[in-house]
Amino acid sequence: MKKFLLSLLALILFISPTLAIDVIKLATTTSTDNSGLLAKLLPPFESRYGARVDVIAVGTGKAIKLGENGDVDVVLVHARTAEDKFVANGFGINRRDVMYNDFVILGPQNDPAGVRSAKTAAEALEKIATKKAVFISRGDDSGTDKKEKELWQAANITPSGSWYNAVGQGMGATMQIANEKQSYTLADRATYLAYMNKIDSKIVFAGEDSLFNPYGVIAVNPARHKKSNYMGAMALIAWLTSVDGQKIIKDFQINSQPLFIPVAIK
Repeated sequence: MKKFLLSLLALILFISPTLAIDVIKLATTTSTDNSGLLAKLLPPFESRYGARVDVIAVGTGKAIKLGENGDVDVVLVHARTAEDKFVANGFGINRRDVMYNDFVILGPQNDPAGVRSAKTAAEALEKIATKKAVFISRGDDSGTDKKEKELWQAANITPSGSWYNAVGQGMGATMQIANEKQSYTLADRATYLAYMNKIDSKIVFAGEDSLFNPYGVIAVNPARHKKSNYMGAMALIAWLTSVDGQKIIKDFQINSQPLFIPVAIK
């Protein structure tokens, strides 16, 4: 039923681009903003429907909290467990898969902890902890921060001490700090590719299934927050998961490398 309603809404929107949907408040991750994706993805939508999307780029935890409080109309985030809880608790409805990429561990070119020789992400973190090599954590309850905590837990390590620094910053700022300190950090591949010509940090570990990074979009439940712009939220969801929206995501590349892989259309 949800798929039918969403498909019907998408059809209505594409037939009637003059449909009034006004201002749409979107809470999303710093990775979608820092990577430059939104600058490509939103203007065609705004132009087509005469809408304005006000973007609040924060960590996933904060984005979901904004949705819970009814401060935004729709969230685009990347922490599936938190997303499912948001929906199960009645704050969000009509979640859709949008795209994915992966997380990577960044470090100095000389890789003092020997992370490149690791066979798993857990082993990579073990090497960093054993060497007490400086690690910069976002520490902001973002999707990246949640993933980092999962990886430390999988390695049976509770990171602490002077070598472990939680900075409470977005992805771009965290990578820049790690670069300045010639240290390690966990990043999403899209933001790294967007910043790779600005920093010296290199990918020292990637490619494991545990580093999979899916993104979902969820409308704030109008039954919970009656003032939410549900029509606008559903219009944006329809755009992000449409043929046109998914093509923009697919074609968004830096140095011939895709930053995200669209998955809404099988």
